[in-house]
Amino acid sequence: MSTQAALEEYSLALRQGQKEYRELLMENRSPYPAVLDEILPEISTDAVVDVGLVEIPSERIIGTKSAGRITAFTASFQPLLDSKSEFGTKWVNLCKAHLEDTGITDPISCYEYLGDFYVQEGNKRVSVLRHFGAPRIPGNVKRVLPPMSEEPRIKAYYEFLEFYKVSKLYTIQFRRPGDYAKLLSHLGKKAGEVWTESERRTFSAYFHYFRDVFRKPGERVSPEILPEEALLLWLELYPFQDLGRLSTPELKKSVDDLRKDMMSTANKEEAVKVQTKAEDATKTGILNRIISASTDHLNVAFVHQLNPTKSTWAVGHDRGREHLENVFGDRITVRSYFNADNTERAEEAIEHAVEDGAQVVFTTAPPLVLATLKAAVKHPRVRFLNCSVNQSYTSIRTYYGRIYEAKFITGAIAGAMAQNNRIGYIASYPIFGVPASINAFALGAQMTNPRAQIELRWSCVAGTPQADLLADGIRVLSNRDAPSQSKMYLDFCNYGTYLMSDRGELIPLGAPTWIWGKFYEFVIRSIFAGGWKREKGESTALNYWLGMDSGVIDVSLSDKLPVGVRQMAQILRKGLSDGTIDPFFRRVVAQDGTVKNDGTHHFSPEYLLHMDYLCDNIIGSIPEFEDILPISQGMVRNLGVYPVPAE
Repeated sequence: MSTQAALEEYSLALRQGQKEYRELLMENRSPYPAVLDEILPEISTDAVVDVGLVEIPSERIIGTKSAGRITAFTASFQPLLDSKSEFGTKWVNLCKAHLEDTGITDPISCYEYLGDFYVQEGNKRVSVLRHFGAPRIPGNVKRVLPPMSEEPRIKAYYEFLEFYKVSKLYTIQFRRPGDYAKLLSHLGKKAGEVWTESERRTFSAYFHYFRDVFRKPGERVSPEILPEEALLLWLELYPFQDLGRLSTPELKKSVDDLRKDMMSTANKEEAVKVQTKAEDATKTGILNRIISASTDHLNVAFVHQLNPTKSTWAVGHDRGREHLENVFGDRITVRSYFNADNTERAEEAIEHAVEDGAQVVFTTAPPLVLATLKAAVKHPRVRFLNCSVNQSYTSIRTYYGRIYEAKFITGAIAGAMAQNNRIGYIASYPIFGVPASINAFALGAQMTNPRAQIELRWSCVAGTPQADLLADGIRVLSNRDAPSQSKMYLDFCNYGTYLMSDRGELIPLGAPTWIWGKFYEFVIRSIFAGGWKREKGESTALNYWLGMDSGVIDVSLSDKLPVGVRQMAQILRKGLSDGTIDPFFRRVVAQDGTVKNDGTHHFSPEYLLHMDYLCDNIIGSIPEFEDILPISQGMVRNLGVYPVPAE
């Protein structure tokens, strides 16, 4: 290559650098590479590990070790100095070497910190190679290990170190704990399973294909969502192998259909709105009511994971369907679809509902959420709702109940009835909202019996919790919530809270109850009144989390309750319904002695959903993921209150 040709390349790189410099300044961002010595003023030698020679992903080189020559480069290592400078001359000579037979062969020297690389020696080599689009640059790498902490980014990085041991891939850098486990699960690989060279090459090629389609032309790296984070959601709906067969237009459409959901998933805390009130449909704006006047009939579908003969959960939702038909009569047509108990059947059932003309589709169990999302991006005119909580998908809405309110009442009943101060509690799954229910029950028991101790067991792990607790001398026990207001569930004594008498008889006390018909009525009434309007460009996911004030949650009280205890429960029910009582507006202390509330503030709905600790009067713990029965792991993987490992 001639010197003149190399000078022309430098002139091109310089113009690109000057353009980038101006754009970054206009965005109030530093136009220069980051400096590791400024990020980490002091680096302990004990925290540095020699990694050796690594094929570094070019775009992960974001800075320099020291600040010595950073003003010679832009943030992406484009040159900024005149071609006649000593820097320019050396750059041109490296350019000639790169394009001649010998090429640039010497590896750079750099430090890696949190998955990004900072050059110690070889800045101009990086500049030349990146100018020509080199995807990887060889480098001798020293890794700086951050101190372990509970910060999500740090926890995710230590998960990366385990991922890198088996994959040797630096291209994937998640920022949230648990994401590497999810990726391995989608790829069908086990944690600790070593990747073959073929698997590495295939994954890299597929990921780069996805990344190039996901990023808009000319877009720099987005701080809001990384391509690998977007890929995780895409893989929830499509098999990894599709990246090898989809054309660019097909892949682009699938990505664009999910883009809003990807953005909201990446910014989950900011992008999820939890609605705790059933809005009065009569308050909908007059314009919306006029516009919606032509909507005088709706086709509604219910898709159930199981059927009412096998699942009391399906029974409760089917009772909700009956309530809906009784309220709206011939203004709605309702169809139900059962046994959507795996991915294929779920997708088929939802698609069948749409083909039958459904305008509103309720999928009534959390495991159906991804099939619901896939249908929603395919059929944007249909309104989809899934019965789950804390989901960040904007294309669907989710709904659940604040069952902890009713648990607080049954906890107060249990405390009043427990003669030996010991109370058993059988929890379902360690998922969003469940620790809040356990703690609300414990606080209710503590209110009526300061000495009460809650002995916690889980139905999602091996064992016979009810029999074990009763055999251990427990006489008051809390079990499953009643799926409907039918008295048989309360009297059956496998639901709610019950007492074992001295003769061994089980006596019902009270049961938290789901009243799904109230929620379904609220949604349909809202649609008839002109609700469900989404502003253009809106990217907020809406989660309904309704409680006793909306009529979606209640508590059934047994006729066998002592009069005073029954009266106390009714007072609590009224207070929870009108908002004058909050179970957590009091001193709350965790098992480790940490004061979570000094009694001066309310917990937000988001805090309660993400609660992952237990109160100090509870004996027991949240089970580890590996201890959960395989049949329950799918639910916990999707909605668990902690990161979970790969399958």
